[in-house]
Amino acid sequence: MTAAAIIDRLERVRRTGPNRWLAACPSHPDRHPSLSIRELEDGRILLHDHGGCDVHAVLSAIGMRMTDLYPVPLDHHRRPTRSSIPAADLLRLLDRESLIVGMIGADLLSGKTINRATWQRLSKAVGRIGRARDAASPAKL
Repeated sequence: MTAAAIIDRLERVRRTGPNRWLAACPSHPDRHPSLSIRELEDGRILLHDHGGCDVHAVLSAIGMRMTDLYPVPLDHHRRPTRSSIPAADLLRLLDRESLIVGMIGADLLSGKTINRATWQRLSKAVGRIGRARDAASPAKL
């Protein structure tokens, strides 16, 4: 949905700047236009009624929903959430698994061969370190 589609449903609309308009609020008797409309570069549309009407009430009055203000789902704009694992626990895990990697690496450097169980433990440690890293630093959107 574009700002133009919203503006078409409003009365007494006037442009106040690039991608900005002022209109009569459809959810209350508005003697003087009090509804600000702004279209952002990413396509999101912001509405604010200076008369005090809730955005949901404004949208309902023109037969629209909150999702109509966003060109992509709202989840796209959410910030990554922090890990539910406490930092101290992640550090303990990283410390333990790094020690395992270091010990097996030292054995390999000294010319020792490692058996299948040791190789599997090394692989498990590497996997745990990677998951701990991901939990501490969620992927950026």
